[in-house]
Amino acid sequence: MKENVLDLLMYLFENYIYDEPEAEPDRDDLSESLEQAGFSSAEIERAFSWLDGLAEQRQTPEMHAHSADPTRLFSNEETDRIDVEARGFLMYLESANVLDPARRELVLDRLMALDAEDIGLEDLKWVVLMVLFNQPGQEANYAWMEDLMFDDEGHYRH
Repeated sequence: MKENVLDLLMYLFENYIYDEPEAEPDRDDLSESLEQAGFSSAEIERAFSWLDGLAEQRQTPEMHAHSADPTRLFSNEETDRIDVEARGFLMYLESANVLDPARRELVLDRLMALDAEDIGLEDLKWVVLMVLFNQPGQEANYAWMEDLMFDDEGHYRH
């Protein structure tokens, strides 16, 4: 058995979504394949629900950058579940213009929709990658993030 929804989402992304972005597999066939891979039906349903939430927000209106954008403060629930390194990296992605405020909020929404209590840097990176993959016009940011994730050194500059 796999441990959580993020494991299942990463498995889906690597094996179905990334390789065949245009193909939309039938959910029943996909569920059966995922069960054969060792995922429980409850985890599969939670992952589908997570993906549905991401798809619903695909058409989120663009937020335009303003020089006086307020600073984003994390809620108590966010700071309890998302570790300091991941929050710092999220802020880095926004300052590097990889994420705009609307996509930052989408990433936070999808992180909080995970069933994980402790969300670390690697979890954040995967969610950012999935969000950018799902957002029209974000191909360059997706490619940058993909390069960063699969870079052996894995360092980013502040």
